[in-house]
Amino acid sequence: MTGLVHHYGLAALFLIVMLESGGIPLPGETALIAAAIFASNGNLDITEVILVAAAAAIIGDNLGYWIGRTAGRGLLERLGPIQSWSQPSLEWSERFFKRHGGKTIFLARFVAVLRVTAAWLAGMSRMNWWRFFAWNAAGGICWAILVGLIAYYAGHAAADAVGQYGLYGGAAVVVLGAAALLGLHFWKKRMMRTETES
Repeated sequence: MTGLVHHYGLAALFLIVMLESGGIPLPGETALIAAAIFASNGNLDITEVILVAAAAAIIGDNLGYWIGRTAGRGLLERLGPIQSWSQPSLEWSERFFKRHGGKTIFLARFVAVLRVTAAWLAGMSRMNWWRFFAWNAAGGICWAILVGLIAYYAGHAAADAVGQYGLYGGAAVVVLGAAALLGLHFWKKRMMRTETES
């Protein structure tokens, strides 16, 4: 994935993030991190990286939403063996998205599996599109800024540390960055657990 971003730049970043957001399990966040690190080395512009990633996330999620809304239910109904299971699940999903849809769509942008499925589920659950769009745009923009800037400054810091303190300095920065990302991951899981309990 980093090779694609390295060779094709912003076009590869846009395509990967858009397809992941639309429902194809691709490493969109990895592509954003790679592009931001390339930007920290002067190969790309970080502002363009963030804008492209945010636009791709919003467009891809909207494609996923409309696919789920127009074709998702029909697909479930054609899969005979799971039809008896799907109807109660869809009813529960509609109630859930009516109460927690906005927060779920926003937080889904930061959770790998939900990033691929949330837009489809929102569409299949008939979540109001304007509400979906507002929360989706907010999530996509915040995700692109947060992940992009963390990777950008971590890339800068790693390069500076290697230059000044050798490989041990670079390794220390990488470990600190990994600890920050791990902390963010546990925070997101806690937020999702709080959402489902409320």
